[in-house]
Amino acid sequence: MSAVPSFTRIATAATLALAVAGPASAQERTSFSIAWSIYVGWMPWGYAADAGIVDRWAERYGIEIEVVQINDYIESINQYTAGAYDGCVMTNMDALTIPAVGGVDSTALIVGDFSNGNDGIVSKTATTLEELAGTPINLVELSVSHYLLARALESAGLAERDVTVVNTSDADMVSVFSSTDDVSTVVTWNPLLSEILTFPGATGLFDSSQIPGEIIDMLVVNTEVLEDNPDLGRALVGAWYETMALMAAGDEGAIQALTAMAEASGTDLAGYQAQLDSTQMFYDAADAVAFTTSPDLIATMDLVRTFSADHGLMGGGVDFVGIAFPGGEILGDPANVKLRFTEAYMQMVADGAL
Repeated sequence: MSAVPSFTRIATAATLALAVAGPASAQERTSFSIAWSIYVGWMPWGYAADAGIVDRWAERYGIEIEVVQINDYIESINQYTAGAYDGCVMTNMDALTIPAVGGVDSTALIVGDFSNGNDGIVSKTATTLEELAGTPINLVELSVSHYLLARALESAGLAERDVTVVNTSDADMVSVFSSTDDVSTVVTWNPLLSEILTFPGATGLFDSSQIPGEIIDMLVVNTEVLEDNPDLGRALVGAWYETMALMAAGDEGAIQALTAMAEASGTDLAGYQAQLDSTQMFYDAADAVAFTTSPDLIATMDLVRTFSADHGLMGGGVDFVGIAFPGGEILGDPANVKLRFTEAYMQMVADGAL
């Protein structure tokens, strides 16, 4: 598979110490900016911007929305946290451990998809998870790969202390697996995962389809900005679900759109479709609403915050940050809610109310 710009879905100690320049200005405004990065589930944002879909929806509500691609994924979240952008694409884990822990109140406006095989564990020597005991595991430390490993080991009756985690850049993952004898097992994500699985003797031991719904890709927006400018939310969900309908149509227009997304991500249509096949996209807003209002999401975020706290990513401990869900339930400190899941705007799309 063709190479794509390197990005890392990871929270680091440095990001936790980020000096926040203040949230994006919370007042009634007409101009906004959204940051996005290369990844299968986020390519629709680049297409929607290039095809004029975002502009059309922004114009409908009398506003302007600039959609900006940033190649460095974590840098995009850092800039959002510092107030440079009003919204940014990120995973559920990163939304918690970077802006939320950093003090920025954020709302998951669009729950776009979850990894359903896009993240996985591959070994040259082991054929079962149990055989990983006592061996080194190469991955991007403190990333969703690290979370996936912890969940996989737990399913096999093992713990992280039973293996040795070796921090490895995503940019080096393919080369070290293919050419380094002492690298036997890696944890990574697509398109790297697909490429690694093609090597002779490579065995897939576990992937995110075995923990469905736990690695979630979202568009996160500054809560104060959204509350003061609800038309921003309406325009963004309108543009997103118009693009989702186009992708799911199965006609020539869909092929053209998917081909453009594939090329922008550094692959071809077949390669991009293979990545979509291991991504549970919520093409229908009603499905995203059902996912966001399910008690399963609360259970997932409890797992994520516990992992994050255990690895020093939660600042003041597991209950330091409050996470709010539809229906009013809160995990953590209700006086310090900094991450909010809402179905409200996606429900507008499902109801045809835009």
